[in-house]
Amino acid sequence: MTSTAATPVIDVEGLNVRYGDFHAVRDLSFQVGRGEFYALLGTNGAGKTSTLETIEGHRAATSGTVRVFGHDPRDRRAVRPRTGIMLQESGFSPDLTVRESVRLIGSLSGRTDRAERLLDVVGLTKKAGTRVSQLSGGEKRRLDFATAVYGTPELVFLDEPTTGLDIQSRDDLWDAVDRLREDGSTIILTTHYLEEAQQRADRIGLMHRGVFHREGTVSELTRTLPATVRFTLAASAPEPPLPGVPQGDGSLLVETTSLQKDLHVLLDWAREHAVELGDLQAGPTRLDDVFRSIGTE
Repeated sequence: MTSTAATPVIDVEGLNVRYGDFHAVRDLSFQVGRGEFYALLGTNGAGKTSTLETIEGHRAATSGTVRVFGHDPRDRRAVRPRTGIMLQESGFSPDLTVRESVRLIGSLSGRTDRAERLLDVVGLTKKAGTRVSQLSGGEKRRLDFATAVYGTPELVFLDEPTTGLDIQSRDDLWDAVDRLREDGSTIILTTHYLEEAQQRADRIGLMHRGVFHREGTVSELTRTLPATVRFTLAASAPEPPLPGVPQGDGSLLVETTSLQKDLHVLLDWAREHAVELGDLQAGPTRLDDVFRSIGTE
C-alpha cells in the first residue's frame, strides 16, 4: 500500500536536534509517502520522540529541513487541519464529558465529523455523558484515538496507541486504522509492541543514538540477521548435518542464511536415520531479534 506519489507527505532532510551539549538527533533524513504506514521505532533515548515532536510542529529543529505536506510543520494553519495526533498523554479536562471532549478537540482541528460516530468507533457510546475523570486508563486511551481521527485526517500520528487496552479494544482500534488507510490516510506509528509494527507497517525506521540503525520493510530488516532452526535430539542420535549451538533448555539452535535448503537437509537426515526432531521450530528472524541486535554491531 506504499504510495508512488511524487511529493512525500513527510520529508525530513538532515535533521539535527540538540539540547545544549546533547545531540539527540543527528543528520536524520527520510520520507513517508502518501497512504503509507510507517513505524518509527527505537531504543530508549534513541531520538524518536525528538524527531516526532519536530515533525508534529511541537519543537523547532536545531538544523535541517522538515516538511509536512510541503509546509513547515509549525505552520499550523496549513498543516494542523490535515493532521491528527494521538499523544501518549493528551491531558483532557477531567470535568468535561466524553462527548464534550470529542466535540472540543474536534472543533480545534478545523475538520468536521460527528462525535456520536467516533464514540461508536471506539466503543464509548455508553460513556458519552461520563466525565473524563471517571474513565479507566483504557477508556481514556480510546478517547485519545477518537479525538485524533476526528474528521478522517490525511496524516495520523499514533504514539503508543494500544498501551492499556485489552485485546478486544486493540483489535477494534486496528480495525479503525485499517479503515483510515482505505480512505487514504498516512499513518505514523511509535510502539513498544514490536509485533504491531511487524504485522502492519509498510516500512520501519529503527533509530539508535539519534540516527537510523536500519530502515526498510520488515522483510529487508529481518534479512539482515540469519534465520533459525531449533530442535531437540535424543542422546543416542548421531551427529546432525548442520552445526548447532546447545541452548539452556537442551535444544540445538542452528542459524542459517539458507533456511529452506538447510531445513530440507535436516529433515532428509532425520528421515534417513529414523531420528525424531523434538519441538522443531524454524523461521526467519523476527523484528524483535533485529531490535535486540542494536548496540551489538
